[in-house]
Formats: sequence, structure tokens, C-alpha cells
Amino acid sequence: MIAQLVGAGALIQLLLGIDYWVAVLLVGFMMTTYVLFGGMTATSWVQIIKAGLLMIGTVIISFLVLAKFDFNIVTMFSHMSTATEHGAAYLNPGIKYTNGLDTISMMIALVLGTAGLPHILMRFFTVKDAQTARSSVIWATWIVGIFYVLTIFLGFGAAAFVGSDAIIAANPAGNMAAPLLAEALGGDILFSFVCAVAFATILAVVAGLVLSGASALSHDIYAEIIKKGKITEKEQVLAARIGSITISVVSIALALGAQTLNVAFLVSLAFCIAASANLPVIIYTIYWKKFNSTGVIVGMLTGLISALVLVAVSPNVWNPVEGAAIFVGEALFPLGNPALISVPLGFLGGYIGTLIGGKQTAEDEKKYREVDVKANTGISVQDVSH
Repeated sequence: MIAQLVGAGALIQLLLGIDYWVAVLLVGFMMTTYVLFGGMTATSWVQIIKAGLLMIGTVIISFLVLAKFDFNIVTMFSHMSTATEHGAAYLNPGIKYTNGLDTISMMIALVLGTAGLPHILMRFFTVKDAQTARSSVIWATWIVGIFYVLTIFLGFGAAAFVGSDAIIAANPAGNMAAPLLAEALGGDILFSFVCAVAFATILAVVAGLVLSGASALSHDIYAEIIKKGKITEKEQVLAARIGSITISVVSIALALGAQTLNVAFLVSLAFCIAASANLPVIIYTIYWKKFNSTGVIVGMLTGLISALVLVAVSPNVWNPVEGAAIFVGEALFPLGNPALISVPLGFLGGYIGTLIGGKQTAEDEKKYREVDVKANTGISVQDVSH
């Protein structure tokens, strides 16, 4: 949420020339209103539309970048070896992440974290059956894969035709590279289109995050834990709306103090927590018959706490150079993203917690069989003849 609001604030600030804090408040209010009155239907449609527009915009910019190099990838790479202050080293790993383990850790967070993000997982509840869910996953995998390949052209284009100085001048954290590249290649029309797509993307992600957070607060915490399941539908809807407003207000307050942070760091942190705390529980629930509630709690807490603690003492938070991180000082943990450590710890915590939880009961066996049947067929275990 913070990452999206920081990006939205920087985007509106660039477009309209208003103060960052005003932009964040404006965007936060608009998004909260959208979620409260639109709900899941509106969120689903904005995500569908923005996905299509995002791919169109990315393909157009990539095409224009390639056109600058006469549609010759070899020429593009040759040019990029001298286009930046890094020289030929720009094409090699080690500029941002000098430690190879740091790169591996980041990749683990991005790949595994996607499978554990709540606003991604909730999309499975908007399809009619398991077959449709699997089909949508295949489509999404191809689209995401193609998009990631095209970001090479966006990065090279921004470095070659905009330059790091202009990007930093527009936003100290460097978050406006894509819109500036669009302006350099296609003028005001393409610039406006990319900004609109970026805003739609932010709106879609934030709406999904608010909905997933509100669902957890209203259904899991308020309805099931506090009310013990004794709650009317009207009360649950009210709790969801209060939860939406609460999440939005807290996120806006935090985003106001994160203007100078590069959103890539915040996004990678979110992915790391999802991979460390959520993914082990999901994997164990589907594939391990003996997994129990104790394993769930221990696994989630181990992954969550280890990720947060290691990030708190990482170079993203502590740096000897003033302004390079949140605090000035030496980092106790060498990796910028702790997924390499925290993800295995999450799986280990789930395993040890399951052993501590004791033997599997008949109820646990029933729950596993139901999950197993639903995961493979999409139908309830009650519909299966034994």
C-alpha cells in the first residue's frame, strides 16, 4: 500500500505540479471512495482494464525503443555499453547488487512472494470453478513473463534517451522513469497515456489490497475471533467498510513520510514477507497431510518476524552515507532482501510447529481431504461418494 501511494503521489506531483503530501491525500481519498462504493466488482473490472492498457503501453514503448536501434537488438546492446556512466559494466550484474547472494535473495522474494500476496490470492475467489482458475493462471503467467521481458527495453530506453540525471530531477527516488521515457519517445500524447495507465495500475493494486485487508479484519478477526461466528451480514459489511477506511488512513499516514524512498525497496519487502510468512503455510496445507494449526501459527510468525527483523538491520534501512537509507549507520545484515534466509525459516517453523502440535486427529484428516479434493477438482468433499 505504501509503495503504491508513494508512486501515485510522485505521479500526480509530476503531472499537476502540486505538493507531494497533497497528491498522496488526494489519491488516498479517491481510492478509498472507489473501494467503499465499488467493492469487488469495480476492483475486478479496473484490474482487467489496466492489465490490457499496461501491456499495450509497454509494447508501444518497447517498439519505439527498438525502432531507435533499427530493430536490431545487437545494436541496442552495443549502444548501451557506452550510453551510461557505468560503461560496459552497465550490461553486467553487480552495479546495484554487488553481492551475488543479494541478487538470488531478491529473485526468491519476487518469484515466491507472488504466490503468497493476499490481493493476488483473492483473485481465485472471483472465478466460477477450478478449471477456470487454472486457465487464468496460465494466461497470467504468459502475460507477466512477456511483460518482464519487455521491461528490458524500458530500462535501456530510459537510460539511453532520458538519462539518470533527468529521472532523479523529476523524482529523487527515480520512480518516474517510464513516464519520462514515454514523453521522450512519443511526446505529450504517449506521456499522458502512460501516466493514465500507471494511475490505473496503482488504483487496481491499492483497491485489491484494501479489499483483502478489510476482508481479513471483518471476516477473520471480527466475525470469527471476536464475534465467534455470531454476526449478521449487515454487521460484517459495516466492519469491512470500517476496516477499509482504517487501512487507507494508516497507509496514507505512512506514505507521507516515505517520499524519498524508492518504491522498489518497499515492493520487494512486501514480496519477501509474503514468501516467508504466507507461502510455506499454503504449500504445507496443500501437500502435507500432517500439517496442523500449530504449524500454521509457528510457520507464519517465524517467516514474518525473521523477515521484518532482518530488513530492520539491512542496508535498505542502515547506510553509512547520509540520505542513502532511512538511518545512518552500518547494517548488521548484509543482504538488502532477506528472503534467502527468511523463506527457509518460514518453512522450518511450519515443520517444527507441526511436530510440536502433536498427532493428526480425525478432524485434521477430514480437513486435509477436503482441501485435497478442492485443490484438484474444485468441488466440495461432501459431493464425493466414499
